[in-house]
Amino acid sequence: MDAYDTGSGARQGPGGREHPAGPGGGGTGDGTGGASGSPEGAAGPGAVRGGSGETAEAPPASGPADPRSPSETAEPPPVTGPAETGPVRDAAETGPSVGTAESASGTGPATAATAEPVMPVDLPTGVAALSPRYQVGALVALAVVAVAVCAHLGSVFLHVAPSNTLTKQHGAAVDEWVFPEFEQNWKLFAPNPLQQNISVQVRAEVSTADGEIRTTGWYDLSAEDGRAIDGNPVPSHTQQNELRRAWDFFVATHDSDDRAVGLRGTLSESYLRRIAVLRLERNDAAGPGGVVERVQYRSRTTNVEPPSWSGEKVSDRPTVRELPWWTVSGSGDPREGAA
Repeated sequence: MDAYDTGSGARQGPGGREHPAGPGGGGTGDGTGGASGSPEGAAGPGAVRGGSGETAEAPPASGPADPRSPSETAEPPPVTGPAETGPVRDAAETGPSVGTAESASGTGPATAATAEPVMPVDLPTGVAALSPRYQVGALVALAVVAVAVCAHLGSVFLHVAPSNTLTKQHGAAVDEWVFPEFEQNWKLFAPNPLQQNISVQVRAEVSTADGEIRTTGWYDLSAEDGRAIDGNPVPSHTQQNELRRAWDFFVATHDSDDRAVGLRGTLSESYLRRIAVLRLERNDAAGPGGVVERVQYRSRTTNVEPPSWSGEKVSDRPTVRELPWWTVSGSGDPREGAA
């Protein structure tokens, strides 16, 4: 049969010419090929179709291996087990998986591996992280620092505290430590707590309705304030401080002979007169139709008994300070002069 018979099973090229169906088919139109089956006549990568310069399709490779790398030409081996179609997830999220990311991508053999999350390990910190030798050294250093701080704070406290048994016995050692670097003062706060009980009392000369003059007994104003404060959850500021501050004001502005020093001394006298008249009226000291003509103050001071363990001895005899008579009007306004 003719090689170019249209009834045959020969393939036709782009130019309408037919080619042999196999490697042993007929040659080209110009007689360069034959049915001898030589390599030159076989259809391969370098075969030319019918002299037209077109390249025939390459049959399955039967010659030497392709110089390209196997990873580019070879198909990936089959994966054993079900392959995940989505992206590779973290092992801690997906749990145990069959195969690794390498086997899933086809770049290596699949191996079964179970990925477990790594738990953090709590390492000791601080002194516990040191070796036993250094731990002992650190504890000794901390103990020395603690003792030094306590000794310093104790010395400063004794320096600013009122006179007591410890300061009398160890005052020199405290002063050596405190002065001059750690000197303290009480310029902003009161230095000494009260160690005395001061009772302020007042009496009056009253002009009665029949024209007679009589002198009342002593009214203990401090005791009255104390009774009003005891058991009272919300005591009055007047009951707590009025009389006490007025008496301190008087003592600070008068000398030992009860003479006023400056204008503030006169003001303190007027303040005490007003308090005396108000308190006597509250106690109805003048009686029906009576008028308070003059008032007189006195103070009774006793020392607070020290604790038995201190060994300190103080006088238990009260000290009395009696002021002169001050003249007042019936309305309570102060008058000049004193009798």
